[in-house]
Amino acid sequence: MTTRFRRRIAAVLFVAMGSAVPCLAQAADPLQELLLYVRDAKRRGLADARIRQQAQTVGWPAAAIDAAIARDGNSGGTRPPASDNLASRSVPDDYLIGAGDSLQISVWKEPDVTVPSVVVRPDGKVTIPLIKEVAVAGLTPRQAEDVITKGLAKFITDPNVTVVLAAINSKRVYVIGAVKKEGTLAYNYGMTVMQALSEAGGLTDYARRRKIYVLRSENGREYRMDFNYEEVVRGERTDQNIVLLPGDTVVIPH
Repeated sequence: MTTRFRRRIAAVLFVAMGSAVPCLAQAADPLQELLLYVRDAKRRGLADARIRQQAQTVGWPAAAIDAAIARDGNSGGTRPPASDNLASRSVPDDYLIGAGDSLQISVWKEPDVTVPSVVVRPDGKVTIPLIKEVAVAGLTPRQAEDVITKGLAKFITDPNVTVVLAAINSKRVYVIGAVKKEGTLAYNYGMTVMQALSEAGGLTDYARRRKIYVLRSENGREYRMDFNYEEVVRGERTDQNIVLLPGDTVVIPH
């Protein structure tokens, strides 16, 4: 978070509270600034609903606000437990980090070790101060937290590490055939066939809308799942609009 944004928070909270604002400048770790505000606001007697409204006004995501409020309640205003992260995770807990993914690695009260943004290299590693090269590809974010925590424990007493997946770049789906932008799409969890077609610019005039299908490989076997665009658009048999998985190929015949 930039200094300019922190000043925006301070200005809004000053007007809202009519008193001194939380000292956000003390939070060099951007993932902790919201938590500092939540704690200060609770000490001032503000209700959770009011805290949520003010934080959203200055641009914090609702999920992050709720997580901060919940964590402060669980931690009793002390250091957060290692198993609980402030930032909202947009992926399932079993998501495996891959090369190209962008991570945010935060170490509680250790700004010199915090890494605001790092991309996982093709060799599956990232560079972190003190412990240098760390292999994170193939790990879940929480597993990566454990690995980094063990490495930093040699230099820092009881480090508290948070790993947030900032952007998914290692997972792809493929759209080929009669669409306006044929090729690969960055995968987002929950992406359906219709959403993938939209990301690909939509169907061309020559697309066989009733003959679309999805190819999926699992355990060495390939599956074909039919998709009738006309039926789904009319609200019929919407179960065809399945959620895609990384590596799926959507085929739109001419």
